[in-house]
Amino acid sequence: MLHKLLIGTALATSFAFSAHAADVKEVQMLHWWTSGGEAAALNVLKQDLAKEGYAWKDVPVAGGGGDAAMTALKAMVAAGNYPTASQMLGYTVLDYAAAGVMGDLTETAKKEGWDKSVPAALQKFSVYDGKWVAAPVNVHSVNWLWINKAVMDKIGGTEPKTFDDFVALLDKAKAAGVIPLALGGQNWQEATMFDSVVLSTGGPEFYKKAMNDLDEDSLKSDTMKKSFDNLAKLVTYVDPNFSGRDWNLATAMVIKGDALVQVMGDWAKGEFHAANKTPGTDFLCYRFPGTDGSVVYNSDMFGMFNVPDDRKAAQVALATATLSKSFQSAFNVVKGSVPARTDVPDTDFDACGKKGIADLKKANEGGTLFGSLAQGYGAPPAVANAYKDVVSKFVHGQIKTSDEAVTELVKAIDDAK
Repeated sequence: MLHKLLIGTALATSFAFSAHAADVKEVQMLHWWTSGGEAAALNVLKQDLAKEGYAWKDVPVAGGGGDAAMTALKAMVAAGNYPTASQMLGYTVLDYAAAGVMGDLTETAKKEGWDKSVPAALQKFSVYDGKWVAAPVNVHSVNWLWINKAVMDKIGGTEPKTFDDFVALLDKAKAAGVIPLALGGQNWQEATMFDSVVLSTGGPEFYKKAMNDLDEDSLKSDTMKKSFDNLAKLVTYVDPNFSGRDWNLATAMVIKGDALVQVMGDWAKGEFHAANKTPGTDFLCYRFPGTDGSVVYNSDMFGMFNVPDDRKAAQVALATATLSKSFQSAFNVVKGSVPARTDVPDTDFDACGKKGIADLKKANEGGTLFGSLAQGYGAPPAVANAYKDVVSKFVHGQIKTSDEAVTELVKAIDDAK
């Protein structure tokens, strides 16, 4: 996992952190929050820490899915040059914890009562061998539709409750000369949409078996073939220039009214927020048709590394600020996500945020809270990468049929285990 990468990458990355490594009043953060909405959300944390006298050493690595950031992090760890913290997703936290390079936040966690306020689904990834090694920042869910209300009104559309309803809505947009579906042709975006398609096609129990348990009978089933058929149908509504498009540019297409809808995690709402758009007035948020009642989640976490003693006070300050109720509310209002604590009031959240908080509570209590395979919470990284690769090849026509896609998916996941 932590083998050395290209020397150039290691040197370039380590240089970024070398300047003030011994400065105890500095927080060094590696992350991939570089879009407008994401940067605005991160500023909430920077301001909180500035009040306590901590300077912020920002090391952003662009790339919406975080793959580039994780490559940079590998290089840093291989060089023994750890940041105070790094934005990370589920299984990646556990990988580094197993490698023995993570710090120990247990004392802070006990003092702050994290075990009582953070859902068990998040503790599975933030606690390793009985020790808190990461601070959950939020809970995102991926099974959302983001719709331009003016376009929706123009075409006389209504909330789609089934997949067939969704297709009919996309047809209306197409007939009106609007791009029906905004998509960025990157593997993580395509797989994120497919998470929702699988849940919609097969239902909650099937999603869990296929995407979290990796049950082979489910993976090679007719239901999975149908899921690929449904994905192929959606791709017919995407504009021809989608390949390689960043996710926030796809969101911008909906914000501007160039496209009707985007299927994306609720970080997309941060872009609407940054553009001063209001839910119900400017845009609509619906669960992906056929998935209401379930939440496919991921959680941004700040993985805390085993830094020298003179940097631990900064790390504790960062962790404490991250899981404070005030930050959890202020940050997630801007980011589009919902709090990683269950005891944060929804008072300051807009209609979409209130729905997100209520949906999370219901799914958590009802056993329909599922890890997103595309987002690093359904299975370990090697499996998630294999999944994203197969889905993307199918979307771009390198895998021709749903039968072939299922065969390739089963093989790729089996090889990655």
